Amino acid sequence: MARSLNKVTLIGNLTRDPELRYTPSGTAVASFSVATNRQWRTESGDTKEDAEFHRIVAWDKLAEICAQLLKKGSKVYVEGRLQTRKWQTKDGLDRTTTEIVISEMMLLDSRGGGDTSGYGNESDIEVPDDFGEEEDKKPVKKTSEKKETKGKPDEDTDDIPF
Repeated sequence: MARSLNKVTLIGNLTRDPELRYTPSGTAVASFSVATNRQWRTESGDTKEDAEFHRIVAWDKLAEICAQLLKKGSKVYVEGRLQTRKWQTKDGLDRTTTEIVISEMMLLDSRGGGDTSGYGNESDIEVPDDFGEEEDKKPVKKTSEKKETKGKPDEDTDDIPF
């Protein structure tokens, strides 16, 4: 069987605060949107800019962390997989959406970052006691995807070039 890969990595800014909900069985799910942009020069030398908006979904403990730490305007790194869902509306119309189901998230702003227009500030965020400064840039993985590795040291995320 041939191998395949479904992996997405984004760095962008939240366009709105995360929305945290719970399934009937009690599983946390957070959704938010991240904007990425790119710039390029045309043949005539003009600078053009374009923005893309991405639907992001986080589950379980990662969903709760996203809802707690992220605010509109926050710069964030997310990593996950593409997922396309199809459903039918009450009116009988077929709908499709593609979203990124994340397994890792890193807040790239300093604490209390995000929108500086008063939308949110550091005092609105409940930070766990064991959430130290050196942990701010380390990825947060879904607990269900962690693998135990006996005898192997934890991966060093200091090698990441950003």
